[in-house]
Amino acid sequence: MYLLFLTLEGIDGCGKSTQARLLRDFLSKRYGEEKVVWTREPGGWPGSACLREMLLSKELDHPWTEVFLFLADRFEHVKKVIEPAIFSGIHVLCERYDDSTLAYQAWGRELPLAQVERAIALVEHLTPVKTILIDVSVETAMKRISDRPGLDRYEREGARFLERVRDGYRILSSREPSRFIVIDGEAGPEKVFQEILVSLEEFR
Repeated sequence: MYLLFLTLEGIDGCGKSTQARLLRDFLSKRYGEEKVVWTREPGGWPGSACLREMLLSKELDHPWTEVFLFLADRFEHVKKVIEPAIFSGIHVLCERYDDSTLAYQAWGRELPLAQVERAIALVEHLTPVKTILIDVSVETAMKRISDRPGLDRYEREGARFLERVRDGYRILSSREPSRFIVIDGEAGPEKVFQEILVSLEEFR
């Protein structure tokens, strides 16, 4: 296994953060803590708290406002955190990236896919070496989300929205099977993590 830039994707409630933490701990033992960065979007760079708050908590009237706020956050995130780490030989684990924008805004918000793709392509930025898509049913996701205190506005969207987002992820993974590793997230965290490790060990 040798990675530099790995993203984790999936609908809300799929278990991304749990798997990112387990993978960070595993890679830190293998390569050293100083050689692994675990980050997330939105809000993974210094000074980005206001953008994260706006995207997850504020009511935005226009769906394209979301797209451009997410992209502004991403481009700064790449320049301030992801690129410096990778160019220094540090492995980066990132929760959510371009695929989230496509799945949530093109499928979830039902914006034109081609236009969202063009917006993402406005600024050239790094592509993940591999993307782990943790797939769970909407029923499982909703049950997990319901146990959380203080849901953000995406988590409050409901089952139909998540079903569209899940469909989007499935289509995205079918378009790039060499990049995506699709993992069944219905099992317990440790079993899911072992499946991720097996998939990554097969990657050279």
